[in-house]
Amino acid sequence: MTDLTAAGDPAARGDARALLDALPDTLPRDEILAINSSKSDIHTHRTYAYNGWTFDLPPGVFKPGDTSRIVHDRLLDGTIPLKGRAYAAIGAGLGVEAVIAGTAGAREIYAADVHPDSVATAAAHYERVVGDRPGTAFRPLVSNLFEEFPSSARLDVITFNPPAVSVRTSDDPTVVRNVCVGAEIVVRFFDQIVDRDLLAPDGEIYLVVANTSELKRIVAYAVDAGFQPEVLHRQTWEGDNCQAYFFKLNRRPAA
Repeated sequence: MTDLTAAGDPAARGDARALLDALPDTLPRDEILAINSSKSDIHTHRTYAYNGWTFDLPPGVFKPGDTSRIVHDRLLDGTIPLKGRAYAAIGAGLGVEAVIAGTAGAREIYAADVHPDSVATAAAHYERVVGDRPGTAFRPLVSNLFEEFPSSARLDVITFNPPAVSVRTSDDPTVVRNVCVGAEIVVRFFDQIVDRDLLAPDGEIYLVVANTSELKRIVAYAVDAGFQPEVLHRQTWEGDNCQAYFFKLNRRPAA
């Protein structure tokens, strides 16, 4: 695994056109399938360790991989500021993001996932590790993206590591839900944020997308939807051509 900072990356210059030009094309189908060819154990009981915490994963609950840890690490080290802010973890999974947000002093935490067992698992881990924290409202929510969020919700921080792989890698619907829904899930993500006016005026979106997805299409859609993307981190892995980008997106100022 190679950690590449964005400082010298032309995609980090803040200009949307330069960013799009610098992003890599989506990998060929055979390479995507090779990268995602490992046997899934998602229907078994597993455990996951992070930051000294151990999380239990019932069958069907997704175990975080390398791209999820990009988000986790930046929540933990404060790159994504949380203290006193309203935060939504979309695709909350087993609850690592929610636990970090609780320990960091977020004001409000939505742990949202389309999978009920994942939401229950995230809630159980939050209760065990964080518990009832004064000044923090924890809101586990079974929701397809933001569909079940209250109309009053205004979010300072949103994180999402979407299952946007562009090739169907399995016939197992659980694997599909967690890996390869495709770019349309990110399109709906941005549409719902805009249509529901979910992002606070100074709010931030943090998104991980790799070139196993339609990377350029996704970023172009975000720009067209009124967001200014910035690359905070780019990561590669030895032995394949996969590149994962960690974006920060703010509302683009009105002309």
